[in-house]
Amino acid sequence: MCSMKAQASNAQLRQFQAREHESNAMIQSNGQQPCLNRRKFNRQLAALTGGCVLAHGGTQGPKLQFIYGDETGDLNPEAANTSTDRLIELGLNALARSPEMNYFADGHRGAALISAHYLCDEFVDQPDAQTRIAELLDINYSTTKLCARFPNERPDPNAIRKIGETLAKRGDQLLQVGHNAIFAMLAIKAFRLAPQLATPQRVEGVCELIRRFTPWNDTPPDPAIQPPSFTDQKAISQFILQEASDAIDRFVGFGQGFAGHMMTFGHSLVELASMGDVEWAESCRTAFCKYVTVTRKGPSPEDRRIKDHLQTKLRPTDTKYWQDRPDRSVGIGHVFKYPYAYYDLAQRAGDAAIVPEMEAKAWHVF
Repeated sequence: MCSMKAQASNAQLRQFQAREHESNAMIQSNGQQPCLNRRKFNRQLAALTGGCVLAHGGTQGPKLQFIYGDETGDLNPEAANTSTDRLIELGLNALARSPEMNYFADGHRGAALISAHYLCDEFVDQPDAQTRIAELLDINYSTTKLCARFPNERPDPNAIRKIGETLAKRGDQLLQVGHNAIFAMLAIKAFRLAPQLATPQRVEGVCELIRRFTPWNDTPPDPAIQPPSFTDQKAISQFILQEASDAIDRFVGFGQGFAGHMMTFGHSLVELASMGDVEWAESCRTAFCKYVTVTRKGPSPEDRRIKDHLQTKLRPTDTKYWQDRPDRSVGIGHVFKYPYAYYDLAQRAGDAAIVPEMEAKAWHVF
């Protein structure tokens, strides 16, 4: 079954490799070396084989395991209780169904499920922490109608680009704090990781979600704001983290949504460019500059005061951070989205001074 899927996806493999080659060439042209760690290699391998990998079976040799779904594209129930990989399907279901429900709040929940998968896959390597994250998501999202299965349909991985094209049509507008870009990137990345889930209803549902967003503070940006190219991963990641750090200081006592969304909005464009979708990332440059402009203004005196988080040395990479979190304390999912964006940006930023500066105050956001 896996070999048939791989043969059927040869064209997709070549497209993926072409995007990676183009992206790496752009990264190298900016004086950087492309980075491919073991976990990223395994994710790409799974994506290119339709979610089918070889799992070692001890003395009995390797065995076949569908980590994102079974042969029909449905969730593998045996894996569901033991792995965060199932969060990809649950998150895509939620994103695609959210326009039928509350597109904004439920879209957040779908994005949180996908972010939690990548957070665990790339940064949280303690099994007990992963288990607690999955438990929190099960308690709050996974068993709801929002995440229910979609009808079986023939997948069309080539249709994934419709999401990017839908994003780019209004990319220059600042739409509800950039959530159109945030959700689009997560959906595109997840569909490419599990292309057997790219069914017509799911893809169209995500496109409709992107269309639903409305303008928010959509005024001309400060022309002095000139972020680096989104293909210069180190420089742009440092820029985003610096803006987030400055926002934390400005908004003490007013909540840290501006800082958190500086990271998630900015990260979505960096990740799109990293995947080779530079045109879609750059289509949102003006909107991102608008958001930076608004954030730099800081709070107004009449803005609602919000109690700051208690200072702590615990971080989302620590098991105790998640074990201490009450069952019903995840809201609409920023607790998963902010850390994923933060740690990915910090990794791309390298050894820049902004990384320890941001780490010292990250408790404000987490």
